[in-house]
Amino acid sequence: MSARRPGPQVSEQRSLQQLQQKQSAGDLQVRTAAAFRDLVQIQGLDAAYQQTDVVAAADTVLSDQGCVLLTLGPCDPPIRFKEVQLGGVAAQVAGSGGELVLPLGGALGDPARRSGAQVLAELLAGQPLPLQGLGEPTALQPRQELSGEARLGDFGVARLLLHRAICENGIVAVNSADGLLRSSYGPLLGPLVSGLYSCAGAGSIGLTMPELSQLGAGSPVLVGGGVGWVLGAGSGHHPGARRQASGHACVPAACAAVMVDLQQLRPEVVRACYLEGHGAALLLPVAAPVLLLSRAAAEQAAAGNDALQAPVLDLAVPRRVKPQLGSLSYAQLHSGVARVQERTLRCAPAHSPRLAEAAAEQLRTALLENRFPLQLPLHPLPSTPALRPFDP
Repeated sequence: MSARRPGPQVSEQRSLQQLQQKQSAGDLQVRTAAAFRDLVQIQGLDAAYQQTDVVAAADTVLSDQGCVLLTLGPCDPPIRFKEVQLGGVAAQVAGSGGELVLPLGGALGDPARRSGAQVLAELLAGQPLPLQGLGEPTALQPRQELSGEARLGDFGVARLLLHRAICENGIVAVNSADGLLRSSYGPLLGPLVSGLYSCAGAGSIGLTMPELSQLGAGSPVLVGGGVGWVLGAGSGHHPGARRQASGHACVPAACAAVMVDLQQLRPEVVRACYLEGHGAALLLPVAAPVLLLSRAAAEQAAAGNDALQAPVLDLAVPRRVKPQLGSLSYAQLHSGVARVQERTLRCAPAHSPRLAEAAAEQLRTALLENRFPLQLPLHPLPSTPALRPFDP
């Protein structure tokens, strides 16, 4: 008898340089996270790994944790700003020049519901906005008032900074009290009638790339349709949070902050929002490439919604630490109905799955056409937490 020939061997490791060469040659194999999981179900993990170099994962961010940074050039005579309003929103003035900071949130008591998020949406739409400023006269900057209109092109530097753009997992927000609770995720009906989940589950960046291991300072990401960059750890960064045996976070864990120039943003996917009882926020998609540099990375990226969980937190308790009422799989959440403490909970996303799916597809196309760089971070996210409670 002749010896049985071994089957094809699956390469366990790849290098960044190999993937960059394939991208330059037009041979890079890219799939969205959903398409990769489907391929795993049909052909198995080894075959899917051989046929996929990069997975495009995406989230939709709904947050007020960020700001718009604008630099207004010098006027004649010069002015040292003391107070500035742009589009009816008060800007924070930084330094002696024309550096303006508009927080995305706020506007809770503003009947016009105007905030930095609304100003951003109007700037992206090409609208001229009224600008009024009061000066603090000095010998070199004698002007006391400035009034006019400003468009996006009038600012030499215009950036969006998101302090919590990418988070490894999310929560299921619920209300154990009677009636309606207005939260930062949306309205919650209680006791335990409705729940809103903040992460998409499988296909999200953090649950496709546990620990955000390929993100750090200098990592390119797709933000609002344009190329942005990771700055470092984000607000609430907690990499040491509880994890499953697979490495996936059981609760919100690692977080990344990102920056993008406003000229890069696509207006149709950047939405200014207003949440009753909470205030203004911004909704926009973020996508990132997950490089399958090893079979282990491919196995983590292939995890399905039935294998991934989110904690159920009771927002009716106004304390820093919210009671956890259990955990739900993302398969249960996507079904729209789940059981929590013997009650039937109607579940819905506190984000936009449609925008996230479109962002993943946009990133896939950009990678295939060599319009999006493949690179690892200049410096990884820190292993120490950025989440430090303050109890004076």
